[in-house]
Amino acid sequence: MNIEQARFNMVEQQIRTWEVLDQQVLDLVSQMRREEFVPPQYRDLAFADIMIPLGHGQVMMEPKMEARLLQALNIASTDVILEIGTGSGFFTALLARLGKHVYSVDIMPDFTESAQRRLTGQGIRNVTLETGDAANGWDKHGSYDVIAITGSLPVIPKAFDLTLKPHGRMVAIAGTGPVMEAILVMRDGREGWGRESLFETSVPPLLHPKQPRFVF
Repeated sequence: MNIEQARFNMVEQQIRTWEVLDQQVLDLVSQMRREEFVPPQYRDLAFADIMIPLGHGQVMMEPKMEARLLQALNIASTDVILEIGTGSGFFTALLARLGKHVYSVDIMPDFTESAQRRLTGQGIRNVTLETGDAANGWDKHGSYDVIAITGSLPVIPKAFDLTLKPHGRMVAIAGTGPVMEAILVMRDGREGWGRESLFETSVPPLLHPKQPRFVF
């Protein structure tokens, strides 16, 4: 396989045609070595328009979906970011290249450990990886400019809204299969939140999510 041609085709034929026009995002996904974050047995599928199994019933999202969510977050270089669901660490890497610091939480220790190796191998150091159940929120580091929830939840717990800073942005996938909704949540001020539907999809739920007491 010609890796660079496959990477080019991924960007031009999958990502750009899915309404991802932010040049910073396009440049980033062109430069990031996605193949280094894919399980070895699926390396030949690194640039395919499919979800890639990671184990534990979790997946690596399609490239176009990763790019679309990244574009919606409109990340600034000063942003402090929370990611729920580290997975392979690839989306973590994209967030880290755009923001100031990423706190990424996964419930599976082996995901955390393998992601750390991959991120270190790519020279990405502005990331703190933690193992824990963050399906109902993660306020350990205060509030965040950006939150990215990479597994699905039946509803978005209110705790995530409350840990968004004013003018913060969050992407999440809400609902139950077969059709779920990718949502952008924006905190307008201290008491105001807006939301925008981005696209329909279906991804595996976060592992061991607890039923939230409060919903958006």
